[in-house]
Amino acid sequence: MNILLAEDDAEAGAYIRKGLTGEGHVVDHVTDGRDAVSQALAQSYDLLILDRMMPGLDGLSVLKSVRAARVQTPVILLTSMGSVEDRVEGLRGGADDYMVKPFAFVELLARIDTIGRRPSLRNEVTTLTAGDLQLDLLSRKVTRGGDVIDLQPREFQLLRHFMERPGRVQTRTILLEAVWGLHFDPKTSVVETHISRLRNKIDKPFGRQTLVTMHGVGYVFQP
Repeated sequence: MNILLAEDDAEAGAYIRKGLTGEGHVVDHVTDGRDAVSQALAQSYDLLILDRMMPGLDGLSVLKSVRAARVQTPVILLTSMGSVEDRVEGLRGGADDYMVKPFAFVELLARIDTIGRRPSLRNEVTTLTAGDLQLDLLSRKVTRGGDVIDLQPREFQLLRHFMERPGRVQTRTILLEAVWGLHFDPKTSVVETHISRLRNKIDKPFGRQTLVTMHGVGYVFQP
């Protein structure tokens, strides 16, 4: 899954992100409620995990904002506020699930799996196909010509971004925001490095190029 995690506690956020990434998910982590709203409206996520108490906007306000914008992405609220009234308020506010801190990480994984099995997600497009290249959003399996291609989580997200936008030029700025969640230029070659790695896996072994460089502009996926 492509997950947005909004958690202002740096230690807790790093722990959750590391655990989810280890399970194959791609996680963007923000620490401010306003940033969470901005990210949730600007990008397509499979799941939002929101801390209830955050600076800028609290998790419940973030939830109400994205629901008001007709974003129906599933939401899990994380909070130390565990009274029945708090749970009811969160669920009625639009949350799909509510977990009280402290919680067991394996339980969070189980709840994420449960949300992933719900019909509302199963009815969405789960496979992207371009020629002989295929990407399965649920199993995270990538194949070309029937051959399985092993991608790292960020490489998978990058390929997904391109395959959802065939023929459209993607600038470095667009890729930094959409795939890395960066709204500034880190002055590194992170984009170029990942493009090169992705080409070496999905193009070079097959002798057919799909990721094309538009010099001075960006990159385009041409299946």
